Amino acid sequence: MEAAIREAELKTSGEIRVHLEKKCRGNVLDRAAEVFSHLHMHKTKLRNGVLFYLAYRSHKFAIIGDVGINRLVPINFWDDIKDRMQRKFKEGEFVDGLEGGIWQAGHALAEHFPYQSDDKNELSDDISFGDN
Repeated sequence: MEAAIREAELKTSGEIRVHLEKKCRGNVLDRAAEVFSHLHMHKTKLRNGVLFYLAYRSHKFAIIGDVGINRLVPINFWDDIKDRMQRKFKEGEFVDGLEGGIWQAGHALAEHFPYQSDDKNELSDDISFGDN
């Protein structure tokens, strides 16, 4: 998964993170927003971070983009990616689904935030894990 993140970030100054945890109690978007904040994803220079949050035992997931990317993509952009991922998940293709979502997010980030020679990786490409 980290390789997919690194590859997606090669053409963009945007940042992608993946966070996994067993369970999500409550609203998945609220929990994803908490994780987004906890991972300091709102602290990128261009506010162009994207979080893929997955609670695998609860069968819930969400994609959250920061304000920089959200103001540039269509309103249903993240839902479209989520729908494609969900179809793959239902077929049992979890890795392909997640990697496909990462690739799509990376493509949008590259379109709106192309890689610059002075870019630095502002956020870790490592997958983070929750306690629950």
